[in-house]
Amino acid sequence: MKVKVSATQMTCSWDLDQNLEKAKHIVKKAAQDGANIILLQELFQSPYFCIEYDEKIFKLAQTFENNKVLNEMSMLCKELNVVLPVSYFEKSNNAYFNSVAVIDSDGTILGNYRKSHIPDAPGYLEKYYFNPGNTGFKVWDTNFGKIGIGICWDQWFPEAARIMALKGADILFYPTAIGNELKSDYDSSGAWQRAMQGHAASNIVPVVASNRIGVEEVQNQSNGFYGRSFISDHTGKILKEGSRDKEEILIAEVDLEQNHLFRRNWGLFRDRRTDLYEEILTLDGKL
Repeated sequence: MKVKVSATQMTCSWDLDQNLEKAKHIVKKAAQDGANIILLQELFQSPYFCIEYDEKIFKLAQTFENNKVLNEMSMLCKELNVVLPVSYFEKSNNAYFNSVAVIDSDGTILGNYRKSHIPDAPGYLEKYYFNPGNTGFKVWDTNFGKIGIGICWDQWFPEAARIMALKGADILFYPTAIGNELKSDYDSSGAWQRAMQGHAASNIVPVVASNRIGVEEVQNQSNGFYGRSFISDHTGKILKEGSRDKEEILIAEVDLEQNHLFRRNWGLFRDRRTDLYEEILTLDGKL
């Protein structure tokens, strides 16, 4: 099966309704251009609020059940016949999560993934807002193939990508919010891309990553985001790449059957030595 996937990037403001309408417009345009699975960026409904501490932000959280935005996106998926991973700020009783709901092309909400790896660094103060996810790494069988989802910081961990590949993921998707390092002049954009290109090559699966662009502010603290959203093939080769500062829709076609053949012939999953990997379950490599 050949599938067209789309990475996107956009600016966000504190006009939440405008952000949602812009996201819907992007989804519609990508669908018109032939995309089957469309990835919006992490927490696209608002600015990336983890730049600074602000207790008022918790009012933005919504439950997975009876979620207005998820219901609207569900109807959009059914109308356009597209698959959509939807990032949102989730509230569940007294817990808060950075989550993605996966919606199939018939509008069915297949389930929910909660971000597993939660960063705590200048400009990325997520431990203040989010509990560590408790869903484990998941793969969803959609009408356009099996897809795995990691959220932003998850993308730096090869263990997450490998588990999703072991569970049968045909494509990995990473909604993202990454940009300047506030206490450093280091430009992480190259390493950001290469980390996921490595996941693609070492698991023989295409990767789709969508990042935001623009400068955003919370409580007088600002940060800029560098875009460079991309789609790689199953060898890690970048097929399409976005700019640093423009709203864009990227679309590329991947051949899932050919990827399956390549994966079988390459032997990576045949030659794994699970009997030698016990140290990976430790923090310091000591058994």
